[in-house]
Parts: sequence; C-alpha cells; structure tokens
Amino acid sequence: MFKKLSLRDKMFTIFIYSILIVVACLMLYPLIYVLSASFSNPERTVLGEVWLLPKEFNIESYLTVFQNEDVLIGYRNTIIYTVFGTAINILFTILIAYPLSRRDFYGKEVITGFIIFTMFFGGGMIPTYLLIKDLGMLDTIWAIVLPGAVSVYNVIIMRTFFQSIPDELREAASMDGCNNITLLVRIILPLSMPIIAVMALFHGVGHWNSYFDALIYLSDEDKFPLQLFLRQMLIQEDMSAMTSSGTDVLAEHLLQIEGLKYAVVVVASLPMLIIYPFLQKFFVKGVMIGSLKG
Repeated sequence: MFKKLSLRDKMFTIFIYSILIVVACLMLYPLIYVLSASFSNPERTVLGEVWLLPKEFNIESYLTVFQNEDVLIGYRNTIIYTVFGTAINILFTILIAYPLSRRDFYGKEVITGFIIFTMFFGGGMIPTYLLIKDLGMLDTIWAIVLPGAVSVYNVIIMRTFFQSIPDELREAASMDGCNNITLLVRIILPLSMPIIAVMALFHGVGHWNSYFDALIYLSDEDKFPLQLFLRQMLIQEDMSAMTSSGTDVLAEHLLQIEGLKYAVVVVASLPMLIIYPFLQKFFVKGVMIGSLKG
C-alpha cells in the first residue's frame, strides 16, 4: 500500500512516523532509566554514569524493599483496595450512566446538571474528613473505596458510549419481552466491554497509586496500602541518614536511599505495567467511542 502513495503522501507518512518514534522514545526512556538505575550501583547512578543499561549490576535495593515484611502486607491491602474499589467504581458508574443515556428517562437533564455541578464545587478536605468520621468509616476499607466511588468525568464518557448503541437493539429486546435489567445485563453490557475495560484501567490505576486517602483516614498499619509503606520506608531512611554520625556513614546512607528510590518506583509500578498490555486493545476504541458526542 505504501508503494501506491504519491511522493507527498510518502513524505508526510515518514514525517508522522518519525514524530511518533521520537515521542515513544521520550516516553519510554524514563521507564528504562528508572529500571536500569534500580539494578545499578547507586554510586554510578549518582555520578551520572547510568544512561541505558545498568552499571555494576546488583539487587541490594530490591532485597531491602522485600525484606521489609510491611511491603507484603501493603501489597495485599493494595490488591484488595484496587479490586474491590474498582468493582464499586464500575458498578456505580454503570448504574448512573445507563439511565442518563436513555431518551425515555424523565428528568435526566436536571440530574446530569447536579452531577456536573460536583465537578466544580466540593466541600474540601476538612468537611470530607468530618463526614467520613461521622459516618464511622475512619480506619476502615470504606474510607478508601467509597469517597471516590463515582467519577463524573467517567460517568459522562460511559453515558456517551451507551448513547452510541443503536436504539433499535433496545426496541427489539423490548418486543422480545426483555425488561430494563435484562436489557442492561444481557445486551448493553456485553456490547460495552471496551468502555468497561477502559474504566477499569482508569480506576484501577487510581486505586493502586493512591496513598493520600490512606494517610488521612487510616491509622492501623495492618490496613496501610503499599504506597504508604514505601513512603514510610523512604522517610525512615532519610531520617536515618540525617541522624548518622560520620561522613562515611552519611554518604553510605545517601547512596542506599538513592538506589532504594528507584527500586520503590519499580515495585510500585510494575503490576500496572503488566496489566496494561492486556487492556490496551480496548483502550483506544473505548475512549474514542465514548468521546464522540457530548
């Protein structure tokens, strides 16, 4: 097909591919650098000798991370929060977006207006904390998964996707005796797997990377997510370095912290990087279809 293009089209295609390659390299290089630095001697990293491949390969930083039992506890809690929280996000988003996509749903414009209003105005951190406290959700999983159970932006995307499904399918299902629940479960949702996969990715990454809500609402360390344990680990290493006596000991601690930082980034990011390729085929289709109409 490339041979059939005119010279101008060939030049334009080469230009576009060149730009995409440059952008891809710019986005991939930080990931490669962090991975290489995590397996390198921290001293080489500090001296700027690590560019692409590890220098003086070692895994001491990873051993330091995984020798900490709290990391395994954090992994367990983060997986629970991510799976359970994402399921709640998807369920609530579908239950809100589907009725708003129906033309026969009375008052959907008013309800949509109220929902969009929350995108621009909120109570703030202190009123939210007081609300969570009064509801008795402090130091529980509900404080992590319920406050952000619904994203208005994602509701709008999913509603638009539902609106792209032909009304003829709904009419045919109604003539065959389907009620609204059966229509949603057996027809609409199977056709909506691309947008559901995209929403699962959005919410899953958000829950996996979240630590601020846990920092505010949780006090029991057995319920801390991975990111909070990693944050504490880095802080403890920093404090240990600050209180170290002797120049040599201080320098050793600083080098250890340097390697530990890169290992922590890899440990925290790797699961999401592994999952993304399996959802990538749905990603573009789901977002494009969900953003065609306002």
